[in-house]
Amino acid sequence: MRANRRTGSTIPVGMTGMSPDAARRKMRTADRRDALQQVSVASRRSLIATAAAISALAAACSSTPAAPSSPPSGQSASAAPASSAPAAPATQAAGKPTSCTVITQSEASAALGQPAKPPIMGKAFVEGGVACVFNGPDVPPGASPDIPFGDTVRVVLVTGPEAKKYFGDYRSKVSAQPVSGLGDAAYYDGYASISVLKGDAYVRIAVGIANNLSAEKMLAADALPRM
Repeated sequence: MRANRRTGSTIPVGMTGMSPDAARRKMRTADRRDALQQVSVASRRSLIATAAAISALAAACSSTPAAPSSPPSGQSASAAPASSAPAAPATQAAGKPTSCTVITQSEASAALGQPAKPPIMGKAFVEGGVACVFNGPDVPPGASPDIPFGDTVRVVLVTGPEAKKYFGDYRSKVSAQPVSGLGDAAYYDGYASISVLKGDAYVRIAVGIANNLSAEKMLAADALPRM
């Protein structure tokens, strides 16, 4: 830089030989250029920072929260939903029979007079319980256990304080024919099934063959010790 003797202003080196006004204009141009460069640099830095913040926010929103390693105190982990149409019989809980275990597959086969398939638990409630079905060989594969077919053994077991009520309710709806020698009370509905009451358990059995009462009485006798 060199001082101008007449004006006292400082003129950068490289601008000597120029008039003071020209030198000042060139200095102002250079100052504006420097200011614009500083603004441009600051803008770029601001844009970079904004982009980084947006990227971090997007990553946070799209991430999946980690599952807790253990359930909260006093609570158990949620189990997977049960299948809506189980293909296997219900298991015995604490030694108590179910509609699928109160008689066996071999006993169902003997009642049908031909091999029965493994039992399938349905979903529809019948007289306070859920029917279990042993299909014979003539029942088409995939048949719903909730739709009655011939060539089947259908069993409904109801236990607990409501068993006697359901036993009496069904008896009031049919032309009940008393059957002796089975449980505390028993009756045949006149066309399809036998119902037997023992204590707080009620079993209803239907065998899909002609002249079914004798086969149903045999299955009821098999079921009674398990009730």
